[in-house]
Amino acid sequence: MKVKTQSKKVNKAWLNDHVNDTYVKLAQREGYRARAAYKLKEIDDTFGLIRPGDCVVDLGSVPGAWSQYARRKLSPAGAAAGALNGRIVALDILPMVPVEGVVFIQGDFREPEVLQILEQTLAADQGFTKVDVVISDMAPNLSGIESADAARIAHLVELAVDFSLLHLKPEGALVVKLFHGGAYSPLVKLFKETFKVVKPFKPKASRSESSETFLIGMGLKKSPA
Repeated sequence: MKVKTQSKKVNKAWLNDHVNDTYVKLAQREGYRARAAYKLKEIDDTFGLIRPGDCVVDLGSVPGAWSQYARRKLSPAGAAAGALNGRIVALDILPMVPVEGVVFIQGDFREPEVLQILEQTLAADQGFTKVDVVISDMAPNLSGIESADAARIAHLVELAVDFSLLHLKPEGALVVKLFHGGAYSPLVKLFKETFKVVKPFKPKASRSESSETFLIGMGLKKSPA
């Protein structure tokens, strides 16, 4: 009984913090589906990644807040609807409520067949044969077993890096989410081997108690063999 009571208290405290969270309120006011939009906004404001005319690929896109942010950045008027100067392709294993102007693919990025669909979708538009920015908020379901979770996280980041090597423009950028722990240092090493500029970054919108952080890689250092 004590465990259940404590659990209820924790859940109630989390819900109270969430409801009163500055970024949650801001997201509701500005029409974003999640506070995560402000993580990408701060990254983009700091590093100037997304520009009008860009092709953006959003991996792990559900619920769609990052696609919404990218969509507004590619809108001539910064609007959530209407004209779009650029292209956004989003992908997630879960279904996503449509975001106007965003091409959505439902599937598991770890599956070669799904990756092939993504590649075919990009190739279908000859105006966007290469990608300017890949943004990845992908994260595995964590088991609590550190070694297993580190391997799952590393696999997703490695896939995003492999995809970027094949599809990014030479001056393009990759943003990935990862967590401090066993996988962190090897993934930073991988980024430094792949990109000319690598920046670790923890946005203010990322909760301080979370081990979540982001890696930004800019400018490809090498091409696939």
